[in-house]
Amino acid sequence: MKQLISHQLVRYLEDRGVEHIFGLCGHTNIAVLTALEDSKIRLINTRHEQIAAHAADGYARATKKASVVLSHLGPGLTNAATGVANAALDSIPMVVIAGDIPSYYYGKHPHQEINLHADASQWEIYRPFVKRAWRVDTPELFPEILEKAFQLAESGRPGPVLVNVPMDFFSREIDVSLFTRLRHHTKALQKPSIDDVTAKKIVQALLDAKDPVIYAGGGVILADAAEELRAFAEHLSLPVAHSLMGKGVLPDDHELVLGMTGFWGTKLVNDKCRNADWIVGLGTRFAEADCSSWENEFTFSFPPTKLIHIDIDSNEIGRNYPVEIGVVTDLKNALTVLNRVAREMLPEGRKNDALRKEIAAFRETFVAGNQKFVQDDCFPMMPERILSVVREVLPRDAFITTDVGWNKNGVGQQFPIYTPGSILTPGGYCTMGFGAPAALGAKVAFPDRVVVSLVGDGGFGQNPAVLATAVEENIPVIWVVMNNFAFGTIAGLQKAHYGTTTGTLFRKDGEPYQADFAAVARAYGAEGVKIESAEQFKEVLAQAVKSNKPFVIDVAMKNNPVPTTGHWNILDIYSPNAKVSHVSTD
Repeated sequence: MKQLISHQLVRYLEDRGVEHIFGLCGHTNIAVLTALEDSKIRLINTRHEQIAAHAADGYARATKKASVVLSHLGPGLTNAATGVANAALDSIPMVVIAGDIPSYYYGKHPHQEINLHADASQWEIYRPFVKRAWRVDTPELFPEILEKAFQLAESGRPGPVLVNVPMDFFSREIDVSLFTRLRHHTKALQKPSIDDVTAKKIVQALLDAKDPVIYAGGGVILADAAEELRAFAEHLSLPVAHSLMGKGVLPDDHELVLGMTGFWGTKLVNDKCRNADWIVGLGTRFAEADCSSWENEFTFSFPPTKLIHIDIDSNEIGRNYPVEIGVVTDLKNALTVLNRVAREMLPEGRKNDALRKEIAAFRETFVAGNQKFVQDDCFPMMPERILSVVREVLPRDAFITTDVGWNKNGVGQQFPIYTPGSILTPGGYCTMGFGAPAALGAKVAFPDRVVVSLVGDGGFGQNPAVLATAVEENIPVIWVVMNNFAFGTIAGLQKAHYGTTTGTLFRKDGEPYQADFAAVARAYGAEGVKIESAEQFKEVLAQAVKSNKPFVIDVAMKNNPVPTTGHWNILDIYSPNAKVSHVSTD
């Protein structure tokens, strides 16, 4: 028996457990959209493909399963590219299904074909950043390509894949047996683990170490290994530092958490990592900002520090630092074995009350140092006060999405996260415009949890059409727009090094200018409030949480740079040998 590929595709996705597709219509994919009409799969209809990709990214981070993006050809696929690349650099599983020109028009340059260097070559645009890009050239092979796509996206180091389909194939009939046979294939591969000999070697090194540190990256979150990490750290009393992407791997009020490392890190965490004799790197690529541009005097110093690096991707082991013990494995499986072996070798565990007291004392001092900003009644508001109020109002398990600038760097340094996996931030690509649509995906995935996007005015202004989707699809996200009328972080950097702010401030006739985002929200049909005083903010945020509606809070903010004890090599590029910081002095 034969049936249309479009209808068999939808049935296949249903059988895989796919509940949502993020996308935008085009003449190449309407056959699939039609097939979705009577499906239990919910289409999250967006007004721009970048919104679709970022929302799907947020959804995949929240669910820890591959999300699905449906795209049109040409400009549709290139619009989505930034969001897909962002997911790729943060190892987020995603399957992008894109329509393309009819197969029988290759090379004739039909409407929107990309063929400047090869016929029907739009799929090649994604090759530098997806795990695999398929161009489906035979309708009968489409089912098994689709199966391979999901398997590849979710296995090993996760990431996006592209399945590029000529539009006429969606309207072709193929034998149903080609899809049916795929039901016999496993949908979850068994993941590699660590052997006892290697586990004992690692545990013994940590027991013999004088000042060991666990350094946790986003890979721990992706592997759903936070509880295993917590048990391991507590049993051996190991302090836990983390990358930006590893934030929240343990609750920020846990007594062993040091905090985020690198340029935006604090003195305690950077000193502890730099002076450690052994570091266990878990699921981290040791990225530049997290490592103070890999300069030994600021955050890490390998050697003399010895490194144990455990990751699912062998390419990351030894990429930036020499490794004493390198292990390629799934982190959840590895930590399960390490926990068992540690209890066999040291049944009673190890105590380190002095370390706990040191961390607690520093945390108290750090919080006290911010109080003058947290308690400041000035308006525009201090960013520290904005973060403090948001944390006070939200439940511990609320999802937070960030963008770039203060809302990413300041949140990483100062905003407590209490539930693993509840902060979604663009780490590898640092994409402006990620935070607002990513919140849509998180809320779709977990409708019963509060979702707040902390986003700058520059980031929110990238794609305000997220509001149309939120209203149309009834997705009650709260957007807190931290509005400093500028690309603030870059403005401070440019002012510090070059004495100007050209191209970084939003101005009209010499005065600060920005859209009234609260009014924009109301125009779309969402709730919107423009904050007029620092005192008003807490009340409005509580109102937004209670409303259970899409809600924009536009809050004017002072451009008060995030303090830092780390380093970033760009400072030396701008002002060599001058020791100029990222903070303007006037």
